[in-house]
Amino acid sequence: MLRLEGITKQIQGQTLFENVDLTLVAGDRLGVIGVNGCGKSTFLKVIAGQVEPDKGSIWVAEGYRVGYLPQAPQVDGNLSVADAVYQSQAEVLTLWHEYEKVAEVGQDMRRLGELQHSLESAGFFELQVRADIAMTQLGLGPLRDVPIDKLSGGQRRRVALAQALTRQPDVLLLDEPTNHLDTDSIDWLEGYLRGYAGAVVMVTHDRYFLDRITSRTLEIEDAQVTCYQGNYARYLEKKSELQALAEASEAKRANLWRRELEWLRRGPRARATKQKARIERAYELQPEYQKKQDGLEIGLGSARLGKKVLDAEGISKSFGSKRLFEKFDLSLAPGERLGIVGSNGSGKTTLLEVLSGRLQPDAGTVEMGTTVKLGYFDQENRELDPNMKVIDALREVAESIPLANGEVLTASQMLERFLFSGRLQHTLVGRLSGGERRRLYLLQVLMGNPNVLFLDEPSNDLDIPTLSCLEDYLDQYPGSLLISSHDRYLLDRCVEQLLAFEGGPQPRRVMGGYSDYAQDKPAPVTAAKKTAAAAPVVVDNAPVRARKLSFKEKRELESLEVSIARAETRQVELEEVLSTQATNYSAVRAAHEELEKLKSDLETQMERWAELAELAD
Repeated sequence: MLRLEGITKQIQGQTLFENVDLTLVAGDRLGVIGVNGCGKSTFLKVIAGQVEPDKGSIWVAEGYRVGYLPQAPQVDGNLSVADAVYQSQAEVLTLWHEYEKVAEVGQDMRRLGELQHSLESAGFFELQVRADIAMTQLGLGPLRDVPIDKLSGGQRRRVALAQALTRQPDVLLLDEPTNHLDTDSIDWLEGYLRGYAGAVVMVTHDRYFLDRITSRTLEIEDAQVTCYQGNYARYLEKKSELQALAEASEAKRANLWRRELEWLRRGPRARATKQKARIERAYELQPEYQKKQDGLEIGLGSARLGKKVLDAEGISKSFGSKRLFEKFDLSLAPGERLGIVGSNGSGKTTLLEVLSGRLQPDAGTVEMGTTVKLGYFDQENRELDPNMKVIDALREVAESIPLANGEVLTASQMLERFLFSGRLQHTLVGRLSGGERRRLYLLQVLMGNPNVLFLDEPSNDLDIPTLSCLEDYLDQYPGSLLISSHDRYLLDRCVEQLLAFEGGPQPRRVMGGYSDYAQDKPAPVTAAKKTAAAAPVVVDNAPVRARKLSFKEKRELESLEVSIARAETRQVELEEVLSTQATNYSAVRAAHEELEKLKSDLETQMERWAELAELAD
């Protein structure tokens, strides 16, 4: 058990949260939400013991272990990926390295037995299974022997996530765990966390992820922390109910304000001292009513966009021996909305860069229409002057953007729409949180009033309220849109078609959003299909008599097909065990060992099947 009592935290004179009471027990699934800069990450750091609260106390049961994945984890650059993940049990890792050396020499069997006993007692082999599963499912399998120093920032973050999962602490704190994960890894992580034995506290912008895992939602808003029972959908229902009550109260307030205002306009009597209270009351009501009026929906305008937006013909791009796409054609029409999905490293960002002209294709051409005004929101934050005020940083791009009704939306109104309050608008950029700077960069792109918009992983480092604002904005956006994202909710909400990188020479175009695609997504290519596809076709012009299958070989082929089908079914069952019973060490270890042997046997059967199938043809 872990308990917070009366926790308060301030930073630079601003109260982030105060008087927070919270108890965590095994099986808890807590989602923490709120706008960027409200204190979500600081809240996790306080629980993790990395930041001291200004008031209050934290009690942790004896022997209780707390694990923490920060947004910017530090991993020893001298270690390999595998050693970094195993380092969650550093003492055991030292024993393992000694075991490997003794086993390699093969002379001191007594010492080898002692080391094996020590490793078993310390649970190292269960740790090894957990680590191997985490690395495989997070796309780190091929990188296990690569030094951390050679990895990208996203890969390092996945190593830190695998490290945190392998530790299996009693309380697992995750700050944006889905950043830099592809959709397959996110699906696996969902299943893993649902079956996690300990308590999980997470900050995430991924609403599907939040909805499918959490049992409580903790909202930080205006320094107040409110805990709602249920998942994210239940939180939204409760907030809607509270909003309805607030709006009913606001309607009464608005009617009262109109009556007071009408009374004020009657003239001289308003100046009487005895009426001073009514005058002050009317002016107090006015800002609240006006604030509600400012939130009304507006229609966006944009620069005129001609019939031709973008045409790509036969484009190809490779890096070294890795082909990302080849002879790919794409046409983007006015107002069209496309999403891009695929595993990490499949080529999503590269495709955007080639289409935008930032990167030249190896072959093919890309042509943009003459009326195109491109806005590109990439994964690298633009350098912002830390000594400039937020409002001035946006006004540098434009003072206003046009609306469909001929009016304009000013820079200040745009900031307000994206949750920068009046006070925050006059704050120095250098004092913003990382998420707030990311939000400001997004606004700079939008304030350029583009009629074609490229968004590369826009949900990274943005909070849920900001994503909701962006989605509302995109609902009214009249231009063409191309989004690369792992955020399934965002794709469902904002796009009409997908480009899916599935390992072929070109991404496949699919109608609908992500959920439509996930239902019909092709199954992973099995070893049989890979072997059959890889079987060489030999052309020989000499007249030869084709050898046919013998009766015995026909029976063997039939038997292999049945055996392979059973093995593939069993493979799916074992993978399901690894996904859903991650905390059952004995079951996971047995399933892992059986799966490795099954894959080896299956590969042998496939090779023989390919030989016989070729003769049968």
